[in-house]
Amino acid sequence: MMVTEKKIRSSICGIILSLIATACASTEQAKETTRESIDQNAREISKLEITQSSLDDLTASWPEASRKAISDLTEKYGLPNEATASMVIWHNNGPWKRSIVYKEEVTHLFPKKHPDVLEQFVNYQVPVDKFDDIARYDGSVIVERTKGEMSARCDKEEMNFLALNLAQEIAEGKKTSQEARKEYAKSAMSFMAGKENDYTDNLNFRVSKNTADPDHRVMKEMMTGKDSEQASQE
Repeated sequence: MMVTEKKIRSSICGIILSLIATACASTEQAKETTRESIDQNAREISKLEITQSSLDDLTASWPEASRKAISDLTEKYGLPNEATASMVIWHNNGPWKRSIVYKEEVTHLFPKKHPDVLEQFVNYQVPVDKFDDIARYDGSVIVERTKGEMSARCDKEEMNFLALNLAQEIAEGKKTSQEARKEYAKSAMSFMAGKENDYTDNLNFRVSKNTADPDHRVMKEMMTGKDSEQASQE
């Protein structure tokens, strides 16, 4: 009797383990199928030509500030190169390396309350000792050392021109953070009053191509006993 019970229990355990293994395999297969489906959909979407109609449908539920930015850029630069559920992207439009309109609004209080939805990029190498000064000037001016990019994020292209022109003056040592903040507020008020302003019309500096800063290796030099200063010179 005991032997029979052991055999039954063993058989039951085997069946249960087999069912668990089958379920796990089915789950993994389902996950893989889902991943393949998502990848396929993404590939198909990337092949679709962006039209004004498809862009309007995609962004119909977006915040007003985002839709206004898209409308303004489309009127000036034509239809975007990419469009997703969360952002619309132009490449090499006008003076910009890249322009992105986001669905998500980021509240910004300087110089007055507004939503940051439009981010525009240029190639520019900011001296490392000026990073903090630019951050103190405007939190929506972003410097990326490795890629050699600087971007500004606001709700209007003119305000991004203004933000980057003043950031460049900080980088060149022509203005302090506080001086740039005062000039930004003054120029923004002038723009809103409909007056012409050199800061808001276009970029006032030349954009370069080779601005990336990949830094230098340190781990290999540490293992070979070289110091970082010697390594940077090689």
